[in-house]
Amino acid sequence: MIARMKVLGLDSTGGQCAVAVLDGERVAAAHAETMARGQAERLLPLIAETLTAAGIAPAALELIAATTGPGSFTGIRVGLATARGLALATGRQAVGVRAFDAYAAAVPPAARRGRALVVAVESKRDEFYLQAFAPGGSALGPAAQVLPRDVDAWLPSGPLLLAGDAAARLRRQIPARDATIAPGTAAVDAVHVAQLGRALLASGAGEPPRPFYLRAPDTTVPRRAAAP
Repeated sequence: MIARMKVLGLDSTGGQCAVAVLDGERVAAAHAETMARGQAERLLPLIAETLTAAGIAPAALELIAATTGPGSFTGIRVGLATARGLALATGRQAVGVRAFDAYAAAVPPAARRGRALVVAVESKRDEFYLQAFAPGGSALGPAAQVLPRDVDAWLPSGPLLLAGDAAARLRRQIPARDATIAPGTAAVDAVHVAQLGRALLASGAGEPPRPFYLRAPDTTVPRRAAAP
C-alpha cells in the first residue's frame, strides 16, 4: 500500500540541503544543513547518512520525491539530477513537488483560519516568487514573479499569513497590511516533500521531477576567440 511506502524526500532549491526518509507514516530519519553553496558536493553524502540513520538501504526505497523549484537554479538542477539518478539506480519512481506546496504544507490548518496564505520564495533579486492559497488550502491562482512595486496589487485582500524563505522580506514590503509570518516555515522541510510526493502518487497526479522556473535561468554567451 502507498501509505506504507518507504519514501525519500529531498530539497536543495534554497539555502540548504535537506533529506528525510519516511517508513510508512513514521519519519525514520531527517537531516538538514544550511549552506549558500556546495549542494552538489553535499547532497549525496547527506542522503547516504540519512538512509543509514533510518536503517533503510537505497534498494528498499519505493519512491523518491524532490522539490522542483522555484529557487536557486544550481540547487534545483542538483536536486533533480540526484533524484533522477537515484530513481534510475533503484528502479523506483521519482516525483516532483513544487516548493510553494512544500512551504504551504508546513502551515497547520488552525493557523490559516481567517487568513489567506502567501508563500514567498526568494529570487535573489528584487522580485518575489509568490503564490497565494485560500484559508482552506486551495491555490487562489498560479504562482507568479512579482516586482516589489506590484506586490500590493497582486496580494489577496484581507489578513495574510506569510510563509517561505522570502516571507520576512515580503513582510517588510507591506508594513500597512495585517500580515504575520508562520513560524517554522523559513526553509523547506524534506519530510513534507516526501509526504506530498506520496500523496501525489496516490492521487495519480505524480509526475517526474522537472524544473519549475518563474524566470529563465541566467546564461552567459561565451565570447568568441579573437582572430589570430
